[in-house]
Amino acid sequence: MSDKIHLTIDGRAVSCAPNASVIQAYAHSGEALTANVGCMGQGVCGSCRCLVRRDGERETRTLLACETRAEAGMQVSFIDYFAPAHVHHYSMEQLGDAWQLLDRLEAVFPEAAACRHCGGCDRACPRGLAVQDGVALARGGQLAAVAAVFDHCVMCNLCTLACPENIRPNHLGLFVRRALAAQGAQPADLLLRLRQQRRGDMAIDQTTLDDE
Repeated sequence: MSDKIHLTIDGRAVSCAPNASVIQAYAHSGEALTANVGCMGQGVCGSCRCLVRRDGERETRTLLACETRAEAGMQVSFIDYFAPAHVHHYSMEQLGDAWQLLDRLEAVFPEAAACRHCGGCDRACPRGLAVQDGVALARGGQLAAVAAVFDHCVMCNLCTLACPENIRPNHLGLFVRRALAAQGAQPADLLLRLRQQRRGDMAIDQTTLDDE
């Protein structure tokens, strides 16, 4: 009696050992690991994004093939990545000083203001990150919190594929993490308050200050 399990990957019947991951099952079937099918083909972690339906379940899930164990009857399809029409270009050298970081973030990722809070990015994330909250925190100037949300992001781009506004949340998170590391940014709450004052969103009662 064989101890192999049988599943379907990209429409092909595949057999593998019970303890194999989906990506191992795919590789052992003789298929090549190429771009969009495993980090060894593309050289980038998160490239093994796939859509999975387990036997007996109706729901499909977006997962990473390297950390998902193959199961009998499982159906798997690897997901190609297509770049949005607008790609965000920026340079750390041209970022300016840390006091301009919020303005630069808005200029590079203006789509973030259009977030419709549909939750698609959260559902798509195979790591269970609070992606939608990360975008909202960026809009609110809470940069350290943004960096914390995306700290375990593997840049699989599934949130980008799911976003109807082409926000590219993972790239926004990467921008914030890179900027904080490069700039040693000033306190985010102070940046936000100064920006609110410049825009007139936050009035300063000068008489109170004079009384003090």
